[in-house]
Amino acid sequence: MITSEEIKRRLWDGANELRGSMDASRYKDYMLGLMFYKFLSDKTLDAFKTSARLGKIKEEELVREYKKASEDYGEILYGTIQKVLGYYVDPEYLYQTWIGDINSGDFEVQKVTDSLHNFERSISIGSGTDDFKGLFSNSTIDLTDTALGSNLNERSKNIQALIMLFADLNMVSLQKGDILGDAYEYLIGQFAMESGKKAGEFYTPHQVSEVMAQIVSKSSEIESIYDPTVGSGSLLLTVGKHLEKDEQKNLSYYGQEKNTATYNLTRMNLLLHGVRPEKMTVRNGDTLSHDWPEDPEKPNEGIQFDAVVMNPPYSVKKWNRVGLKISDPRFEIAGVLPPDSKGDFAFLLHGLFHLRQSGTMAIVLPHGILFRGGAEGEIRKRLLDKNYIDTIIGLPSSLFTNTGIPVVVLILKKNRKLDEPVLVIDASKDFIKLGKQNVLEEKHIAKIVDTYMERKNQEAYSSLVYRKDIIENDYNMNIPRYVVSKSEEISHDVDAHLLGGIPKRDIEGLKILNKVVPNVLKSALEEKREGYYELNKEIKKLTKEIIESKNVKEKSSEMETTINAYIDRYWDVLINIDKEINIKAVMEDMLSEVKEILSKFQFINIYDGYQNIAQIWKDSLTKDLELISQSDLCTAAHIREALIVTKGSGSNKREEQVGWISSIIPNELIIKRLFTTESANIERLKEDISEIEIKLDELVEAAKIEDSEENEILYECLTKNKEGEAGNSFVGKDVKNELKEYEKGTKEYDLLNDVKYLLSDRSTLNKLIKEEEKQLKEAVEERILSLTEEEIHSLVFEKWFENSIEEMIDLIERPLKKELETLKMLNDRYKLTLDDLDSEYKELETNFENLVSQLVRV
Repeated sequence: MITSEEIKRRLWDGANELRGSMDASRYKDYMLGLMFYKFLSDKTLDAFKTSARLGKIKEEELVREYKKASEDYGEILYGTIQKVLGYYVDPEYLYQTWIGDINSGDFEVQKVTDSLHNFERSISIGSGTDDFKGLFSNSTIDLTDTALGSNLNERSKNIQALIMLFADLNMVSLQKGDILGDAYEYLIGQFAMESGKKAGEFYTPHQVSEVMAQIVSKSSEIESIYDPTVGSGSLLLTVGKHLEKDEQKNLSYYGQEKNTATYNLTRMNLLLHGVRPEKMTVRNGDTLSHDWPEDPEKPNEGIQFDAVVMNPPYSVKKWNRVGLKISDPRFEIAGVLPPDSKGDFAFLLHGLFHLRQSGTMAIVLPHGILFRGGAEGEIRKRLLDKNYIDTIIGLPSSLFTNTGIPVVVLILKKNRKLDEPVLVIDASKDFIKLGKQNVLEEKHIAKIVDTYMERKNQEAYSSLVYRKDIIENDYNMNIPRYVVSKSEEISHDVDAHLLGGIPKRDIEGLKILNKVVPNVLKSALEEKREGYYELNKEIKKLTKEIIESKNVKEKSSEMETTINAYIDRYWDVLINIDKEINIKAVMEDMLSEVKEILSKFQFINIYDGYQNIAQIWKDSLTKDLELISQSDLCTAAHIREALIVTKGSGSNKREEQVGWISSIIPNELIIKRLFTTESANIERLKEDISEIEIKLDELVEAAKIEDSEENEILYECLTKNKEGEAGNSFVGKDVKNELKEYEKGTKEYDLLNDVKYLLSDRSTLNKLIKEEEKQLKEAVEERILSLTEEEIHSLVFEKWFENSIEEMIDLIERPLKKELETLKMLNDRYKLTLDDLDSEYKELETNFENLVSQLVRV
């Protein structure tokens, strides 16, 4: 059994191994192109097998049968396959034929080139087959490129390695579960991250696609969707994934892409995701220079779509190279052309022109489009006057690999009433840092989408902005004008600094503590004077009292009961998952329900709890359920996978199997629960070694101190570097030799003997630990095969949900602890009064005068 995660990891590791120094943005065309050709070959063989009713058959035999049938029936056979697929791959040019040539030593690069060129001639003439034309043009896959190798022999070797990377993958079966499409999308994303600035040409980060796709899919009934700057097609596909299965089948995909290699990548990506050729219309062209798609019957309207999504190149200079005029129907609504120095609004207006009256448009643009003046200011005014701008979402900076600038997602609709407010969301502060990139987690995306759907005002996060406010701001839509950041700083109180005590207003500002544990808080404060208080106990003790208070314990108990019931409800579904159950739908139900559950608890961060469950899916459930669905839980848990590690480097670099692991249950968890005695024994031995190491370290340090007894006796036994400087360990051989120089009973002999036995004991213990660990490892590997059903259930439950209850209870305690930190800060801030500082100053002054008086003049 193989999962999408394993395929992704294997293919990406292979890509890094094979591409060498070749630029990632270029290598992706070779790798993804050949992966797609394997898909076309597998589809051809599958179509032949079905038409010939061959049933279950090995691939080698299937290839032989296909070759024989092609000799016997020729064009009749090819015509049959063409009717089903719209193309066929000749037996001579099958991917499997390349593999056979490699295995027999007869491989030639020219054979691959001929195969790719021949595919063009195998496409039938008919509706939808244009999507296969030119897929393998030289601009996409040029096998003479010296970046693949400086000579033919090197290129041949590298191409063979790349071909073999996909050799054992059945692309047809992988496509059925969308595993193939996910792997392809993953590779595109990984290449994007490696490509840096060039990634903007073909990829929208998945997290941004998710925000746009979820909003668009929930806002309109979608039968057609258009991306005028389609890139790899990931944005279109993400929208499709959020539709129901029946809606996906009927969805028509449209896209346009200027870069030819990326245009080919788009078509491959859509086809691999199971989009039928007749349902996709993708064009290689410049979106701004010439309007597309056009409606021949309505030349001034163009074809309109239920949804338009875009991530255009930002602030394109000299976009109007063909001299477009304001009379172009796409720009008439604006009354003015966007400036030639920045094409942002040109892309927006193009997309809006193709948006159906009842549709929804989502576009990513640089933050500057919200406030820049001139022609852009005029266009923004027109759009706002017509109330086409539905929502503005400010995102964090550095989300994209090709730019660090902050961006916004604009949601546009044509059917809004003139008095409807614009929703402004400031999500720019919600992210986590991964390396140099900022990343939106699942909880951040969920919060944005929920806020959009509920259209609500939230302090420091979202605001409904009405027309009068927009006019007052002269149509400047810069987000800080409408969503004011919340300051965490508490203003200082002069009287409190002078006389001490925490101001009453600051105590009242601790709203959660006052609401949840008012009596406990009150008992911890004493009025120092009217309106000012001081703590009468340590904050640590107060925190303990609050967490153990009746109210908090009741809330924690309620949370524990509720989450236990929630987990129990889904447990049976999860462990009995099969191919008939939609895993993605189960995940969405779990995430939706946990938000509903947590919303009943006051003062907690619902989205932190949402992230807890989302993380379980990300870390474990997605992969595990994929495996379980292919058989059942016990069967999947008993399957062992080879543990492969990379050893050596350079020409000696190799992969070796070093053991076995369970496909679902981590070996460490099996040890923790089923081999406690053995594990504890090894830990005790390690503690013994640790004690020996401490003693040896002490003796080493003593031996380095000049004129010390240890230095005189042990120094010569220390390791030395090239300069003769002492190291941090003893040389056992030298210790033994030195020992021969002294008689028993002397202090020299005893000290050296101590070192000798410490070294010996350490060596013995290390060997013992190694043997014990080896035996434990082998026992665990065998135990995987004999785990009982009860043990499997217990171990899997722990793996998935071990910390869930504690994490959810922490949601209750977290806001209380945050306010307690604020209380501690206020207490520390006002602890020292002016009188205290004056006394401290006088004491220091007195001490200084005493020191001065003791000075003796020389």
